[in-house]
Amino acid sequence: MSVSELINSINGVADGGAGVTDEERASLLLACDKLRSKLEGPLVLRLAIDMKIFDVAAAISRPDGYFTTEKLASETGADPLLINRIMRYMTAISLFQEVGPGKFKTTPLSGIYVTASPLAQGIIHMTSQMEIISALPAYFAQNGYKNPGDAYDGPFQYARQTKLHCFEWIATQPKLQHAFNVIMGISRSARDQSWFDYFPVSSKLSVKSDSDTLLVDIGGGVGHDLIRLKEKKPSLSGKLIVQDISVVIESISDLPTGIEAMKYDFFTPQPVKGAKAYYLANVLHDWPDKQALQILGNVKEAMTSDSFLLINENVLPETNVSLFSASTDFMMMGGFSAQERTENQFRTLLDEAGLELVKAWEPEDAADGEGRRLLEAVLKK
Repeated sequence: MSVSELINSINGVADGGAGVTDEERASLLLACDKLRSKLEGPLVLRLAIDMKIFDVAAAISRPDGYFTTEKLASETGADPLLINRIMRYMTAISLFQEVGPGKFKTTPLSGIYVTASPLAQGIIHMTSQMEIISALPAYFAQNGYKNPGDAYDGPFQYARQTKLHCFEWIATQPKLQHAFNVIMGISRSARDQSWFDYFPVSSKLSVKSDSDTLLVDIGGGVGHDLIRLKEKKPSLSGKLIVQDISVVIESISDLPTGIEAMKYDFFTPQPVKGAKAYYLANVLHDWPDKQALQILGNVKEAMTSDSFLLINENVLPETNVSLFSASTDFMMMGGFSAQERTENQFRTLLDEAGLELVKAWEPEDAADGEGRRLLEAVLKK
């Protein structure tokens, strides 16, 4: 059974729970508790990842299959008692198996949290965000329970005791910056359908000459989306440009021919004028309206009557938002004083920026009213 099928089955039981017997209910609760124990514990996992416990365990496992607490402590340089307490938790969630006092074996799940694993970087990123969320009650108590509206004066600055924006602060933390880059790569590349799978690229994305700029990916990280676009649509003519801040662009090691990397701060005038398309993926939800309008304003000034803007974001329904999306909205509020938006909120934001929303494109399997959308906007007439 796939994870999606499991989720559907659980939701089906939850919606029709009246027909479940007491025995079945007890079994279901036990199974859910067991599943929860496997998925929880990110803070302890973060400790184990930071201490490279998973890496060392894989390297020192004996031929007979086990390793000792003493050897693990020696190789990591950590206190043996701390190692023992962490391994106790790792065993409880089945990431290791305890075979005797101070003796452990790896399990099939142990290897997924080695340092090079995207899941390990996900834990690092997630736990760093949890530090901000945990400060929300104190922040709102001090600020009169007003919705934050400035990316430079909100919960993040309160929790980190800094005046820097979240991205600026992360740029000073190489470990967190790396984790963020990895997670952004996953979020952009792991989707079943990319935007160019349901957007009419052939009819809409075309330029007269290879020297013309076809698309500018603003805040595009290390170029994930443009690389996939180039792979999927190799016959496209025109220049493809990925723009991001210096620390991100400098981390790019290689790009396919036809894709150019450019250092750019989207709060400054857009240097590429008259491109056919400008593209913002997962950008605007990082900014409250105050700063989002500045970003859109700089795009607008670079556009011509032949240009259009594509915004690739999660779009909330007007009612009955899912728990996942509501949780993501809180993450945006905590880290960036920002928000996830409904289509009407995007329409209003674009209108204020001098742009007009002409269509919200969506994948064929899009959820009703919720999920990722590709918003197409042009200069307001």
